[in-house]
Amino acid sequence: MRIGIDAACWWNRRGFGRFTREMLKAMIANTNGHELCLFVDREPAEEMDDPRISVVRVATSRTVTESAVASSSRSVRDILAFRRAELAESLDVLFYPAVYSWFRVGRGLPSVVTLHDAIHEHYPDLVFPDPWRRLLWSVKLHLACRQAGRILTVSEAAKAEIVKYIKLDPIRIDVTNGAADARFRRLDDLSSRAQARHRAGLPARGRFLIYVGGFAPHKNLSRMLDGFGRALNRGGVADLHLALVGDPAGDGFLSNYSELADQVNGNARLRGRVHFTGFVSDEDLIALYSEAVAAVMPAFSEGFGLPAIEALACATPVLSSDRGAVPEVIGEAGLLFDPTSPDAIAAAIERIGCENDTRAALQVKAVQRARQFTWSLAAERTFAVLEACHGQGPTKLA
Repeated sequence: MRIGIDAACWWNRRGFGRFTREMLKAMIANTNGHELCLFVDREPAEEMDDPRISVVRVATSRTVTESAVASSSRSVRDILAFRRAELAESLDVLFYPAVYSWFRVGRGLPSVVTLHDAIHEHYPDLVFPDPWRRLLWSVKLHLACRQAGRILTVSEAAKAEIVKYIKLDPIRIDVTNGAADARFRRLDDLSSRAQARHRAGLPARGRFLIYVGGFAPHKNLSRMLDGFGRALNRGGVADLHLALVGDPAGDGFLSNYSELADQVNGNARLRGRVHFTGFVSDEDLIALYSEAVAAVMPAFSEGFGLPAIEALACATPVLSSDRGAVPEVIGEAGLLFDPTSPDAIAAAIERIGCENDTRAALQVKAVQRARQFTWSLAAERTFAVLEACHGQGPTKLA
């Protein structure tokens, strides 16, 4: 079977970009006897240089990572360029690792579209900067779902949210998984960890919690700051710092960074304790996970929560909202809290900071849990979905 893959999201720095990179690397490593044809809009990545892989460079005015975001939109000409490239190839099925870069296929070609979550539909006011962007997204999502032979998602929680808020038949939806890259392992080199702290602007000494992700309102960081401030008033964790790792500009997506920065600067308890590190390399991220007391995931919803599984792989427990997919991902390797309650967040922080036995037990469970998620398993599940989609024949828009 010749599988076309829309690989344009490979270069995106958010979760769906990492999913695209790691999934495709696993599929390239073991093609299951299939031929892969990747469509890209820039110079192919080094990992794509494989004699078994065909790479089609599509000429566009702007890359997908610049245009297929909440603050912008793709031109019709660029979308048609991808479609023409697909039409020029002889494919059996087309795979979209993310719906963000979707384009309509021709000739009734069977396709599988990945919806990572339904957060845009569940919390539209917390995701879109204006009604126009929301409308553009809704139209694209509607067309992509109508065309797709199968819908792929990354957790049972995401599937349930898609069924509820996008109104798709659950029979059409298959579940794969995310995972941590093999590099994410606990780093015991104290010198490397100290250097990573320095590059991130964190104090050389002192314990800290780490958040990794975007600064969109649905990430619930304002309430997390409230909870962190309340926890600092309790003696057992008064020494803690909080590292917020991510691009303040949002990589083209809605960001409330300025409001969060004002919240920190306006609170004497938080000033000097909350650190916006900006984007950090994976090497530094591994070191920071390994240094942290725990990772925090306070969002109202996550489709999977890749930072959670990466933290677990580094033997770092996770403090998580009790909603969305993260509870499903971390299992017993973390503590859950009500994301609407700053007091509940503070209680979870106090517990992880004060109960040494609890933290040690969670560290052991963290590594065990992370081992259950691999990209090779994710690729195997994805190939099975693509094979099933090809077997059910072409899907045409009504």
